[in-house]
Amino acid sequence: MSQAIKSAELIEGDGGAGSIRKVNLVEDDSYMKQKVDALDKENFVHCYTIFEGDMLANKFEKISYETKWESSPDGGSIFKSTVKFCTLPGFDVPGENLINKAKEKTAVMVKAVEAYLQAN
Repeated sequence: MSQAIKSAELIEGDGGAGSIRKVNLVEDDSYMKQKVDALDKENFVHCYTIFEGDMLANKFEKISYETKWESSPDGGSIFKSTVKFCTLPGFDVPGENLINKAKEKTAVMVKAVEAYLQAN
C-alpha cells in the first residue's frame, strides 16, 4: 500500500489482537493509530479500530472495521467489510459522501492485496 502508507510502526504488542500500530499516511502527511481487535488467520478475519489521528478530525471518537475474505464458487475470493463510525457529540456523518469515499479507499486496498497475492 505504498501509494497510501508512508510508514507503519508497531507501538505495542506482537501484531496480533491487542496490538497498536501508528501508521503515517502519504496524504497530507497525516497519521492514525489503530488497534487490532481480532485477528483470525484461519478464517481470514481482521478487525481493527482507528482511535487516534488526523483522519478522525475531531468528528469521530473512533472508526471500527471488520474485514473478511471468503472463497467464491468460481475459485476466486469475496471481500466483505463492515465499518462503524462512532461520532463525537454534535457531529452527524454526512452519509453518501463519506461512505463513497470509504468504498473508494477500500477498493484501492483490495486491488493492492489482490495484485500482491497474484504476484506471490
